[in-house]
Amino acid sequence: MEPDLPAGNYRWFILALAAATFALCVGMPTMCLPVLFQEISDELGLSLVEVGAIWGMGYLPGLISGLVGGTIGDRFGTKRTLVVFCLLAGLTGASRGLSTGFLSFAVTALLYGFLFTAIPTNIHKVCGVWFSGKRLGLANGVVAMGMAFGFMAGSSISASLLSPWLGGWRNVLFFYGLLSALLGLTWALTRTAASESHSSLSDRGRAPWADAIRRVLAVRNIWLLGVTIFGFNGCVQGMLGYLPLYLRLKGWQADAADNALATFHGASMAAVILIVLVSDRFGRRKPVLMIAATMMVAGTALLSVVEGWLVWVAVILAGFFRDGFMAVYMTTIIETRRIGASLAGTAIGVVLIFSSASSLLSPPMGNALEAFSAELPFVFWAGLGLLGLAALVFVEEEWVDSR
Repeated sequence: MEPDLPAGNYRWFILALAAATFALCVGMPTMCLPVLFQEISDELGLSLVEVGAIWGMGYLPGLISGLVGGTIGDRFGTKRTLVVFCLLAGLTGASRGLSTGFLSFAVTALLYGFLFTAIPTNIHKVCGVWFSGKRLGLANGVVAMGMAFGFMAGSSISASLLSPWLGGWRNVLFFYGLLSALLGLTWALTRTAASESHSSLSDRGRAPWADAIRRVLAVRNIWLLGVTIFGFNGCVQGMLGYLPLYLRLKGWQADAADNALATFHGASMAAVILIVLVSDRFGRRKPVLMIAATMMVAGTALLSVVEGWLVWVAVILAGFFRDGFMAVYMTTIIETRRIGASLAGTAIGVVLIFSSASSLLSPPMGNALEAFSAELPFVFWAGLGLLGLAALVFVEEEWVDSR
């Protein structure tokens, strides 16, 4: 039986579930890999470039799955879409634990990537469906905090706690697969938003896919925001996948190297709500995005020149703004003129094509530069961040009501 709660209260339950989905179905199952790569590569005999390829490989399907998942969410509703994608993400994510070498790991990473890259489009659409006005930014901040928590937990406990406790990296991946499946079953028990239910009934029988994509692609800001996330995400994903391995190469203990990654996500989680509230308070998105992107690029660039305790400073500087940036960025997409909640899934899916492309290309390209210098990959990724920052300059400012 559906909970008999007023919509005003029930939406906060939905928001908590959305944040938990980001944490348990996306954050932890993906960010466990960088800290498990040493154990995985030792067993499977993987090179550093192959590790980078696997780290990026999971995002290859995102070139189409983010858009497909977004249009499916716009067409059939977020509840149904999240039930299916969470269940299948659990199954395919667990299948990575059956890998016997580079090829099988790459294939299972591809299968998993097709599912988990479609989830964020629908989670942010959930925020657009259940929240509006100044609370939309807060809602996106809460789910971004859930993602940051998942990233932090996945990087801090997967290798040091879960792997010894569960009996190796394979069982860790099986465990995360189970969590994802349970989240899918939980979504099946939730209530459908009244606005989505009405939309589904009225749109049934039409084929809005091509029209929705055409309308989204006609918006200039979407293209600029796509290039922005290409640069920003390429900077982040490349750096995160390489950092624990880099610190080990520099002589750091394994726990300390993993904790550096966890610190990045901890700083991000601590700051995300503050950053969103500042954006909501002043009714501005672009200045917040500009500052956050600049700090992220600066922190990544510093990692190429600092040592010792200054590494922690660079990691915190880079991480502090990461998920706050993503929360404000996703809110910006939904608030863009001619987008709104009705086209949010498709619009987010379009920009995530750019994100997935950078996630695919950035890690192996940056890791390959390690052959020339262990610090050179950070310079490359900082350069990608500058590309995103340059595109952001030309994004048209959208004022929001902060009252």
